[in-house]
Parts: sequence; structure tokens; C-alpha cells
Amino acid sequence: MEEKTLQIYFTSDLHAFIYPTDYRSAEERELGLFKCANRFQKDGNTLIIDGGDVLQGSPLGAFCHDSQEDAGSFAQIMNCCGYDYVTLGNHDFNYGMAYLDSYLDALEARCVCQNALRSDGTVRFPSRVHVLENGLRVGVVGIVTDHVNVWERPEHLTGLTITDPIPAARAALEALRGQADLTVCVYHGGFERDLATGRILSASSENIAYRLCQELDFDILLTGHQHMCIPGQSLFGTFAVQAPDSGRAFISLKALVADGHIVCNSQAIPAGGDCDPILLDRFGNLEQGAQTWLDTVVGRLDRPLLPAPPLIMAAEGSDIADFFNEVQMSCSGAQLAATSLANEIAGFPQTVRRRDVLTAYPYTNTLTVLRVTGSVLRRAMERSAEYFAVDEEGRLCVADAFLKPKVEHYNYDYFSGVNYAFDISRPEGQRVVELTYQGETVKDEDEFTICLNSYRASGAGGYPEYTQCQVVREINIEMSDLILDFFKNTPEVSLKTHRWFSVYTSPGIGAL
Repeated sequence: MEEKTLQIYFTSDLHAFIYPTDYRSAEERELGLFKCANRFQKDGNTLIIDGGDVLQGSPLGAFCHDSQEDAGSFAQIMNCCGYDYVTLGNHDFNYGMAYLDSYLDALEARCVCQNALRSDGTVRFPSRVHVLENGLRVGVVGIVTDHVNVWERPEHLTGLTITDPIPAARAALEALRGQADLTVCVYHGGFERDLATGRILSASSENIAYRLCQELDFDILLTGHQHMCIPGQSLFGTFAVQAPDSGRAFISLKALVADGHIVCNSQAIPAGGDCDPILLDRFGNLEQGAQTWLDTVVGRLDRPLLPAPPLIMAAEGSDIADFFNEVQMSCSGAQLAATSLANEIAGFPQTVRRRDVLTAYPYTNTLTVLRVTGSVLRRAMERSAEYFAVDEEGRLCVADAFLKPKVEHYNYDYFSGVNYAFDISRPEGQRVVELTYQGETVKDEDEFTICLNSYRASGAGGYPEYTQCQVVREINIEMSDLILDFFKNTPEVSLKTHRWFSVYTSPGIGAL
């Protein structure tokens, strides 16, 4: 067999970052799809593939959803950048199936997602065999993490069932036997083990890429979801990569096929260079509309809410988290609230614009009020206390479990409505040393209502105790909209200054 090559350009987790901006300032950033697509060099032996999470995550995504009837603009952008295949990410379902379908209907690329089934059990987005100009037959299979079922509101999955990805991928791979010279799996999910040592990093089934390589023999595995950069390595005979988020870089992968042997090499190419002026101009009205929409003043605070490094905020408290909790308790009537902050947190200036709200709270979470016991509350707090560790020099630091394989500052929760303290010198599971409500020590059998975001109420992030609690109320309005409503009802906000908790590295000694 003569040598044949396949060139793949792979992006994932763009999260609606298209233009070279982070929407926090007017400064041009080295990120966004247009800073990647300017490097794509496409011919008949090239496939451009995306690993999902296109529609949600940036203020541009929120603007398109709120101000337009459909997601066709994102499809046109992907079309102009030459995409051939996409799979679905968990956040692509955040705005519901009608919005997602408006994207897919206008998309020229094929969607492949083998574990997304119609109500009759058939695969809605089946695998494809793509024949290159050189005659190479490439089998392309897509799958998405089945934790979509945990995180997403059921009404957003109407007419669709997301199943276990491994059996779905296995069946698709078997069907491709003899039909393809090379197989590619596009998985919106990441790795549950350390790629260097094989050490288990997560017992959850959210990420199963390591198992995919162990149990199936795809030639190439393209992964995402974890927002990590894995330029490329062989794992159990499968060549695996992962693209980072927000168009910060893309993967360029070349496969050489000859006499039944496949040799792959790849690299991560950082976003950079000049964007295509034709693309900038074509979608300029969309971007300018978003910028104008974002600059609308929505309210004022009596002082700015300033971010700090995640460890500092976690150990000393965060006015930003306290404000989110104040909004949650105000709109829910719950006695308590808990919230987390994004990995890269933006604060609020005194004059608040819509831009500030959407960059400070970028998720589409809704809210849930649960009835919890003091025992459940303590267990949840113990999970948050696991965020802290002490380094060799006795200084407080972030535990590896919240940094590897994926940075997860967003799985540390800030609680309001109760006073509590952590002692990090104690073993995990025994670190909550103070817990009082209105001056009284909280007993295991005490009951409270607590307002959480929908992600946390599902038990995600290591909080399974919440899944057994009674649901008192669901507030099916996105948190960012609730913050905007809060400003609408209280245009001039006087912030509370109560500090709810303390963190110690030994009894009576402050951590920082």
C-alpha cells in the first residue's frame, strides 16, 4: 500500500470565544477561534474537527442566545473556518434542543455523537467514513460524557437520550471494521488517570478516556472537556491528544498510513497571528452588537468587589462569593446558600455593566433549594475543606486533587448563613471544627434549607450527599439573570460585610 497521509486540525471547548477577546477589556488576546483558524491549511487530505462546547461560555454566547432566535451565527462561523466534523459537548445542551438544533441544521460539518439516541433508540448522529482525496478511508466516531444526564435540565434533552459512551463507541468501532483504514474517536471527555503513571485521579465516570484507550483500539483519540493541553502521546496503541479551551491553542496532527501501519505525530499550536480580516468583517456586526449589549449599566455597588488569587479567597473569604450567596438567599428564601467561583474569576466595579455580571458568573446554572440536615451540611463542608493542604514548609496550599488532572477551584464552596471554621492540621473528614447557626452549635439532626446551583445540587464536584436530600424548590432561571434581576430590584446595592468562616493550619493560628 502506498503511503497516505491525513492532516487533522482539532479544537475543543471553544465556549463561544471566537474573536480575540476575553470580553473583560478592549485589549486583543491570543485566544479565540479566529486566532486558530488563521493557521489551518486545508486540502483534500485534511479534516478540521471540533470536540464540542461551542455555543456557551463567553458573553458572546450569552448575547447570541438572549438576542437572537437561533444559533445559526455560530454555524456560519464554523462553516467559514472549514470544519468537517463536530461532536457535542455537555454545555452545547445548556440552552435546550431547539437552540442546539438551530446550530446543527445550519452547520455544514457532520455531527457525530454515537451515544446520543433518539426516543426510538436509533443513533441520531452516527459515525461516518470519510474518504480523503488520496483514497484513505477515515472512520470518524463521536461520543460525549454521559454526565450530561447528571448536569443538564431534563427538558433540555427532550427527544434525546445520552447513554454510556464506551458501549456506544465499541459498537461503532466494530461496525467500521473493514470499512476504514484509520479510525478516529472524538470524545467530549477527558482522562481519569495520570497519563505518566496510570494513577487513578477520579473514580467518577465523567471522564473515561484512559479506559477508551485500554479497552478499544481506535487509532486516534481526540479529547476535550478538561481544558488541558495534551499535545499527543501513545496510550495502549491509541494516539491521544487534548486541545485546551477558549481557542487558546489547537492540535495539529498528522497521520502516515502505509502497509497497515499508522504513525502519528502532533503538536499544540498556540493561538496567534493576525485574524482573517474577511472573517472579522463578516461577523463584525455580531461582535459589535455583543459589545454594545455588554456595556449596558445594570446597577451600582457601594464598593467594588475585587478578586484575589484562588487560595487567598478560599482561605480568607471572598466578597464576590458572599454577594452571589446573598443573591441566592434573596431570590430563594433559603436559610443558607453555597456557591463557588470560576477558575479565573472577575470581580465587579462599583458601576456594574452586563459585561461584569457575565464574566463574573459565566455558567448557565439555575438554582435548587434543598432541605439538608446538619450532618449533610458538615459532610459538604468537609469536601470543601479538602481543597487545602500544607506544603513541606508548612504553608497553606491548594491540594493536588483540585489541580490535577484538571484545575478545579470551582469545586470549592463558600457557605453563607452559618458560621464555620476549618482546621487544616486535622485529617480530611475531620476538619470542620466549628459550625453554628444564629449562635447555636449545629447538631447532626438539625434541618435547614440551602440554595445551591444546579451543578452542585446534582452532587457534581464531589458532593454526593446532596443527591439524597429533599428538593424544596427549583428556580429555573439562570444565575446570571437572577443577578441582573437583583440589580433591577436594587439598583444601588449596599454590600454586607459579615465574614462567615475561618481557616486554620493549627488550632488558633490563622492560615495566611
